[in-house]
Amino acid sequence: MCRSMTRFNTGMMAVAAATLAAVPAFAQVGATGRQQDPAPSLTNPYTPPRATGINAATDVKFDQKLDSQITLGNTFRDESGATVELKKYFNTGKPVVLVMPFYKCPGICSAMLDGVLKTVADKRNKFKIGRDYQVVSVSIAPKETPELATAKKQEYLSLLGVPGAETGWHFLTGDEANIRKLADEIGYKYKYDPKSDNYAHASGIVVATPDGHVSRYFYGVEYPAGQMKLALTEASQGKIGSVVDQVILFCYHYDPQTGTYGLAIFRVLQVAGFSTVFLLGLFVVPAIIKDAKAPKLMPTVAASDVVKEDKA
Repeated sequence: MCRSMTRFNTGMMAVAAATLAAVPAFAQVGATGRQQDPAPSLTNPYTPPRATGINAATDVKFDQKLDSQITLGNTFRDESGATVELKKYFNTGKPVVLVMPFYKCPGICSAMLDGVLKTVADKRNKFKIGRDYQVVSVSIAPKETPELATAKKQEYLSLLGVPGAETGWHFLTGDEANIRKLADEIGYKYKYDPKSDNYAHASGIVVATPDGHVSRYFYGVEYPAGQMKLALTEASQGKIGSVVDQVILFCYHYDPQTGTYGLAIFRVLQVAGFSTVFLLGLFVVPAIIKDAKAPKLMPTVAASDVVKEDKA
């Protein structure tokens, strides 16, 4: 019997020891049954946000904020790592094409940058990057470095092959707060996905005026050179572009829902009516002037009429 009691006590002690050993591990789980996240490292300047799920309807879209003012004092890092304010690229008297990809993006970001490249290289645009407008790419990923931005810039300048383009196309990186501030000002909504270490974001670019007001949006990854020319002409407030461009802008109406220019029938009729009056004036007015300048001839009198007057 003593041996049985001894075995029973030994078994109970083993169970108690196992239970006590399990207490510390249970304490790490917490009331919700989920293991608590470790405290963020104080030496890491960037802590990725927690995964909360992505709602495509609210988290990933491009809101129209036409005429919104971009904060030109907002700071970023250029390709050399130097801190720069956005006004460095805006206070040039030239419109700015703004695109917000992230440089390690395995998907649509490359297509966005390729679309910009195609538009910049298209001769139908007729405006030269650097001379007539600026392109500013700002990474939405705060972990990305100036070294990565430099590599991306060299890649696209090599593909573009336009002398002097390095002064017109800039690749910036920045801190989370500053990136978010710029994105909010232009209505660009995106969200980080920790599971894939990628960003869910919309595709498109913004054309801004030289003083930093949002002027036009282009959605998708294709930005037709002809429409880009109209947008740059409009954003520059007529400082670049020909008289023909101004007439075309008068005929085309910008549709903020699609981010494209469409033909406005009423304006076409206005232009057609004006053109008709103008052409008629080219023929009618000279004829009137010519008739007014023609010498007035005295009426001729027959000799028989003069004889009759003398006899009378």
